[in-house]
Amino acid sequence: MMAQNKILVIAEKPSVGRDIGRVLKCSKKLNGALEGNQYIVTWALGHLVTLSDPERYDNKYKEWRMTDLPMIPDKMHLEVIRETSKQYQAVKALIQRGDVQEIVIATDAGREGELVARWILSKAGNQKPTKRLWISSVTDKAIRDGFANLKQGKDYDNLYYAAVSRAEADWLVGMNATRALTCKYNAQLSCGRVQTPTLAMIAKREEEIRNFKPQAFYGIKLCAGKNSGKTDSMTFTWQDRKSKSSRSFEKSKIENYIKDCTGKRAIVEKVDKSFKKKEAPLLYDLTELQRDANKLYNFSAKETLTIMQRLYENHKIVTYPRTDSRYLTTDMTDTLKERLRACGTGPYQKLAAVLYRGNIKAKASFVNNQKVTDHHAIIPTEQFVQLDHLTNEERKVYDLIVRRFMAVLYPPFEYEQTTVTLTIGEYAFIAKGRVIKNPGWKMVYESQSMEEDDSMALQKLTEVKEGEQLEVYSIQITEGKTAPPAPFNEATLLSAMENPVAYLENKNKEDIKTLGETGGLGTVATRADIIEKLFHTFLLEKRGKDIFITSKAKQLLELVPDDLKKPEMTADWERKLSGIASGKLKRTIFMEEIKDYTKEIIDEIKTGDGKFRHENLTSHKCPNCGKRLLLVKGKNSTMHVCQDRECGYRETISKLSNARCPKCHKKMELKGKGDAQVFICSCGYKEKLNSFKERRKNEGAGVSKKDVHHYMNQMKKEEEKGTTAFADALSKLKL
Repeated sequence: MMAQNKILVIAEKPSVGRDIGRVLKCSKKLNGALEGNQYIVTWALGHLVTLSDPERYDNKYKEWRMTDLPMIPDKMHLEVIRETSKQYQAVKALIQRGDVQEIVIATDAGREGELVARWILSKAGNQKPTKRLWISSVTDKAIRDGFANLKQGKDYDNLYYAAVSRAEADWLVGMNATRALTCKYNAQLSCGRVQTPTLAMIAKREEEIRNFKPQAFYGIKLCAGKNSGKTDSMTFTWQDRKSKSSRSFEKSKIENYIKDCTGKRAIVEKVDKSFKKKEAPLLYDLTELQRDANKLYNFSAKETLTIMQRLYENHKIVTYPRTDSRYLTTDMTDTLKERLRACGTGPYQKLAAVLYRGNIKAKASFVNNQKVTDHHAIIPTEQFVQLDHLTNEERKVYDLIVRRFMAVLYPPFEYEQTTVTLTIGEYAFIAKGRVIKNPGWKMVYESQSMEEDDSMALQKLTEVKEGEQLEVYSIQITEGKTAPPAPFNEATLLSAMENPVAYLENKNKEDIKTLGETGGLGTVATRADIIEKLFHTFLLEKRGKDIFITSKAKQLLELVPDDLKKPEMTADWERKLSGIASGKLKRTIFMEEIKDYTKEIIDEIKTGDGKFRHENLTSHKCPNCGKRLLLVKGKNSTMHVCQDRECGYRETISKLSNARCPKCHKKMELKGKGDAQVFICSCGYKEKLNSFKERRKNEGAGVSKKDVHHYMNQMKKEEEKGTTAFADALSKLKL
């Protein structure tokens, strides 16, 4: 009997592959795939193939030398990513299987998703015809409809050209500039199209704070009411009739206003009542979730993404996390009730019951096909949750997602807002208040404040009529000082990366539009890693929650070419990449521009007259080469690092542990080595490691592996890495 020809479907990740496999009735398990009568469904794990490192083109690039720059290969090569090579081999074997006659690309519907599949097919030497599944959600209906309307693979050639152009451009600029800076200044310096403008934004904020000169401002607070008992007192604030500002920088002017008002009648000029509705905040995309998790729980962007991956892949109780959309598609509305049942347990049971009793409706405020790109917003799945199976951190992130999901299903928050305008002579005073008519979605957050307007919530206003005279109980001057911009934290840095318009030098409308449409610097999937990399390379440091650039970063920004520090470069690239994707610009033209630009920045670095100075030298000497060690503060640890990058020695001298101080309950640092290690808290508490173990044992808790044992093993690994792999990598540098 003749074997039936089959169609191979390549998804971007296992979860999507399994969803597609279920719809296509592929139940037989293979190595990294599912097989049915007509289809075989396999998957990538994100990128399985990437651009080759420089040394793959020529052995001379194993050593970093300025004379070898710029590195501009005639043709870029691909190589399999070592960590996921097993899955690549499984996919390659299926591509080359004799009974596979056609391939369907089912990776994410977007530029990067196209690249994931095309690089795999290219590396595997595929010659078989391809088609494209283009869907924005993975419900059964969406998958069935998508397979009923498959597109020709060649229809997306221009999208692939844009994707590969972006990757090759980043390689050419990033690899060459990093090597040039490192060789020129004998220091481990790196730069790139996204990470360097991110550093520059933080540097600019710090400069604004340093240069800020506080100014005193003044206002007037007036208390008035209808009876002499003052039980109905309302607080009014002076407001300039022209500018509508309640502040003045001239104290004498405000003092004169108060004199003018003293002893005069206060008349209600206007009472404005309006009924208002406010919909719930939009559903979460990854960046907004990372922001809230940082603000509420001090989770880093990377920590939130890691937790989300566990909730998505292991527990299967939330949808795909790496999304930049905050909306759902219309084909998902039929699943809302089932998702609500799945998550409506424990603390969410009563909230869900309110929705069950009503009619669960999909509203335009959160359902919009046009605003869903590769993936819809993050919401719970139809998988029933077992809350006791989640860690404390997982519960916190899951709680954010569930409450936001329920909030959009609740009615709007409804209130009556009242604004009373009081006049004394020519001066106007304003009081605002509101009466809640229907708490709506605010019930979901109970005591939590969600985008509250505190100025309205401060007081309940007495009923007054226009033309009515009020008694002035008191009138006084108020004082304050203008505040500098706040330092960045991870939440605000993510916002700035997503929308860097404020940091554009030229304020070009086209640049603003492009950055708004393309998501700013980096993507939802890469921003967390970029921030982590900046900490890991000692370009950023944390002080409490706030983020600051290091001395190393300040010097790097002085040495790096100006274009690499500006968001405008990303805007320019994205415009041209969009032109390639739409067929309006040839890829070859863009790449020639990038090659020319690469040569220019290498020349600029080579001829630069700047110097790099290590400002964190200690009196400690390197045990390997004898040179003085640098004191380097990372995100969660402090290290001694050899200043000679060819040596590469590094050792951890303290690390933030998970052990809590028995006095103030903050996390303590673990310092020292071996039996001499000591826990130290910022409140001043100190405890030797052995004493800590004994105390925990007596308390019946034992010593947490995560707190102590895991830390010590990790420190040992870092030290080994510092004296082997790290040193080997840096020894390639020859000046």
